[in-house]
Amino acid sequence: MTWLKHMLVASALVALALVQLAGCSAPEASSERVTIDTRLGPVVGVRQEGVLRFLGLRYAQAPVGDLRFMPPVAAEPWTEPFDATQLGSWCPQTGGLSGIVGDDSRRMDEDCLVLNVWSPSTEGNNRPVLFWIHGGSHYEGSGNDYNGARLAAQGEVVVVTINYRLGLLGYAGISGLGDAYRGAESNGYRDQILALEWVRDNIADYGGDRNNVTIFGESAGGASVLAMLASPAADALYHKAISHSGVPATGRLEDRIPALAEALGVAPDGLATALRDVPVERLHEIRDVGMTSGTIDGVVVTRSTAVAIAERGQDGVPLIAGFNLDEGTLFSTIVPTSMFGEMTPAIAGFVLAGGDPTAYLELLDAEHPDDETAHFEQIWYDLFLRGAVGTAQRATETGAGGWLYRFDMKATVPFLGSRLGATHAAEIAFTFNTVSEDSVLNLYDGDDPDVARLAEQWSGTIINFARTGNPNGEGLPEWPRYSSQDRRILVLNAESRIETNLLEARVKKLAAVGVPF
Repeated sequence: MTWLKHMLVASALVALALVQLAGCSAPEASSERVTIDTRLGPVVGVRQEGVLRFLGLRYAQAPVGDLRFMPPVAAEPWTEPFDATQLGSWCPQTGGLSGIVGDDSRRMDEDCLVLNVWSPSTEGNNRPVLFWIHGGSHYEGSGNDYNGARLAAQGEVVVVTINYRLGLLGYAGISGLGDAYRGAESNGYRDQILALEWVRDNIADYGGDRNNVTIFGESAGGASVLAMLASPAADALYHKAISHSGVPATGRLEDRIPALAEALGVAPDGLATALRDVPVERLHEIRDVGMTSGTIDGVVVTRSTAVAIAERGQDGVPLIAGFNLDEGTLFSTIVPTSMFGEMTPAIAGFVLAGGDPTAYLELLDAEHPDDETAHFEQIWYDLFLRGAVGTAQRATETGAGGWLYRFDMKATVPFLGSRLGATHAAEIAFTFNTVSEDSVLNLYDGDDPDVARLAEQWSGTIINFARTGNPNGEGLPEWPRYSSQDRRILVLNAESRIETNLLEARVKKLAAVGVPF
């Protein structure tokens, strides 16, 4: 198993196992069925606990047959009532929760380009829209794993969660197969953009304001948010952005055609036909040799996030970026220790955004000479710190406004809690205010008053930002914009606070060895 596969497995397990949100189960018998008229046709949803739920709404045609590996095609209207009372399929994937909770609860199919909508009411069309992009290393996860009901009720907002193509189906390095395949490295991003177009054209039918859309996501979802900033095709489809532990695209576009052809036992000129016809299970097996995600492909993602923010200047969108205190702990828990040495140089390359990591690795060796685990965890912390600091800083410098947070609330339950601390993805339950809900792996006691209070505060902050473009409001300290002058950040904990220059020493150390901010 290659270092890359280990990294992907680790990242997916973290993002999925720490979802901390109850999956969107089928509505209970007590739910009230509701039918609404929409631009695409009549839709049947349910009202449950005062929130309307429309699940499994199709935003694209099934990407199968001749549409496999192609840009998504918008869904056609319908005349018969569309049953939106049940979740749609998860996009095909392996590992993570897809191998833990069973196929009965995670029905997978290539016909998976659906989204879910939670809304307090379909009356009016002025509610802010929160558009969630899930994580999972671009090859795991689903919008089905997140429950937007609490946010919708708490803030009088409309919450949308989406599926997008994963693995090779969404991120295959096959642009060289011809014009039809150019940008295939970003088909997952194309799906996200089409889902945003669906919101633009249809969300008013569900009570949302098409002119007030906030994109937010974590890990690969946070990276996707940054990719949306760097994609001209997404411009004007959103108005605010929140990136949780997101890393901008590195810019390296790799041709995976020879490796894929060899893996499938075909000539390169026969690869297009083979990819269209090969069973999805085989695509999972060869994912490592063919997948290339987080790239500037020149078609969908046309420039770096930094350049995109600079080009848009004051016309850019307000942005929140953040990361967690103990980002690396779950990676070090899941990844075999024997793989640390092999993976570290590759991850360091991401920290350096594709630059030479030699000096950075020497810094890590000096800082952690006798602690292999601490060395490995530090590199993950630095990776996500770099992504958050750089984007927040640039957004402020251009005038659009950037805010930076660090999530420090350590796990409060015994199961791995003392080991994981405030690990990667731990903030998601606080973002959705679902810490009291059951989950596959729950690191927080929802009955703990400190936990419950932070969940209420942080989700409220997300709602404030979605509503006005400014995160400030009741319940948290006044949160100033982040700048390189004083580096004021919001530290999220039992007693949240504003810290000045908390990151200064680390940022200076990293900058001195070539890490770009």
